Amino acid sequence: MPIRQLSETMINQIAAGEVIERPASVVKELVENALDAGASRVEIVTAGGGLNLIRVTDDGSGIPEQELALAVARHCTSKLSDSIHDIRSLGFRGEALPSIGSVARLSIRSRTASGDSAAEISIDGGRVSAVKPAAANRGTTVEVRDLFFATPARLKFMKGERAESSATSDVVKRIAIAFPAVRFTLAGADRSTLELPATSDTPEGRLARVSQVMGKDFPDNAIAIDAAREGVHLAGHVSIPSYTRANALQQYAYVNGRPVRDKLIAGAIRGAFTDVLPRDRHAVTVLFLSLDPSTVDVNVHPAKADVRFRDPGLVRGLIVGAIREALAGAGIRAATTGAAGMMAAFRPGAAPYSHAGPANGHRSYEAAYHASASGGFDPLRSAQRPLDMGEARAPRNGFAENEQAAFDTGPLASADVRAGMAEPTEALLGMVLGAARAQVHENYIVAQTRDSLVIVDQHAAHERLVYEALKNALHSRAVPSQMLLLPEIVDLPEEDAERLAMHSETLAKFGLGLERFGPGAVAVRETPSMLGETNVQQLVRDLADEIADNDTVETLKERLDRIAATMACHGSVRSGRLLKAEEMNALLRQMEATPGSGTCNHGRPTYIELKLTDIERLFGRR
Repeated sequence: MPIRQLSETMINQIAAGEVIERPASVVKELVENALDAGASRVEIVTAGGGLNLIRVTDDGSGIPEQELALAVARHCTSKLSDSIHDIRSLGFRGEALPSIGSVARLSIRSRTASGDSAAEISIDGGRVSAVKPAAANRGTTVEVRDLFFATPARLKFMKGERAESSATSDVVKRIAIAFPAVRFTLAGADRSTLELPATSDTPEGRLARVSQVMGKDFPDNAIAIDAAREGVHLAGHVSIPSYTRANALQQYAYVNGRPVRDKLIAGAIRGAFTDVLPRDRHAVTVLFLSLDPSTVDVNVHPAKADVRFRDPGLVRGLIVGAIREALAGAGIRAATTGAAGMMAAFRPGAAPYSHAGPANGHRSYEAAYHASASGGFDPLRSAQRPLDMGEARAPRNGFAENEQAAFDTGPLASADVRAGMAEPTEALLGMVLGAARAQVHENYIVAQTRDSLVIVDQHAAHERLVYEALKNALHSRAVPSQMLLLPEIVDLPEEDAERLAMHSETLAKFGLGLERFGPGAVAVRETPSMLGETNVQQLVRDLADEIADNDTVETLKERLDRIAATMACHGSVRSGRLLKAEEMNALLRQMEATPGSGTCNHGRPTYIELKLTDIERLFGRR
């Protein structure tokens, strides 16, 4: 087949295949155009999941009548200066409108502030109509009908109406977080209405918008981030370690106000929370990166979802360092949702307590609950149950002494001997974790503060304390290494061998001694003693891959930390050990002084706090 010039319609349809993946992609492009036009109000209406109708209305600056024809022409834009490296708007490619018009029925009605009337232009499957007068308020209304009617094969790849509506909601929320001063409304016959009132473009206003999108629990369980390094500024909020999700969908990242899904940022967040979260849980984050537009390339993906940093190591180091510093400086905090779950479990007639929520997030808890429920306390059989609870039974006389006798277990050799414990001082009650009052089931410390009850898992808490001590000892000096009897030769691509050689000094601090061995290999002469017998070939290749991706050697450090975590687990206070009052209080004070002690090495919470007001609600006092 001879080489030929493609038609304009075919070119636009190819571009649509890159930019317009689904209805949510259309909404993203149109909302970004509205925000670039300075809109303070954006209204989105959809039908049929966005396949039948998408209408976006804004009160922005509008498009002059004489420019409407250019607006729907390929590679025509008002947002780009002479330099592609100085992009300060959300859109800049000039492809969205002609691409949408090539696969759908598109109409644009717009009026400027100085215009006497509005004007309208339409595109039907790539065929552009003439501009005509119209009636409209200031701003622009873009209406897209019958998406992909011109390319019906694309319809086969669409998901159900509910899934497409959900994707659209996610796009709107993701954009709305970055523009708190703009009012967003998303409505339609295929969804419940989403309204996000405008707040202010201040830290308080941005947090209020985050609360609108992510729920009121997040601000109560979040830590503020504010750090800068070499011209890169990072701000936002991250969740405390005990407030997590089962996936990373609630990790929002923005670069110069642009929502992105960047693997470098996602990897940095994961690395920052490595020590405090289980492998199957994810932190909730909202992070804003601000830097010189010339140091970040946003033109690496047609949908502008990915970015490329000039100095990725700087950005990753800033994110990891800022989050870890914030977690350390926040002290010890428990997720507020933990107390809510506990209260739900205590209420008569409550459903079985499940930890599927963000506060606890570990499968073993739910299994432990069901295991104990099968053979333990049953509220329906309790002598203390309310009179209307359980099935109807004949009334009994007396105080049900037989049932009450089941609770009389006799004297216990436990630290729960209140008579022998001195009353806690006022100073102890004012501490974060309060004063130890009892040890129950030989594993849980019950403490009291001025306004709450605290329950501590002694094994999980001490495990975290031992782990942090081991880590500090491990990283405060060079890691001991063991000399290999024969050097291990690892064959690598030449560029990987060069990267490893450049990081050899850093690797030596972690106990890994290597050097170049010809153009495409390295010779490993020493390995960290803590690793014992290890697969040197695999370790070196993993390090080479990580250096290529992130320009770091975190893989080796994480392996050493995992060994320290295992040692901490076996060297900590075991469940079933009786503690004296002094030992319990000493453990509480150590927890308060240790960063990250709100969770153990496996990410499970080490304590749960129940406020006095919550307890009073349980007993009907409030």
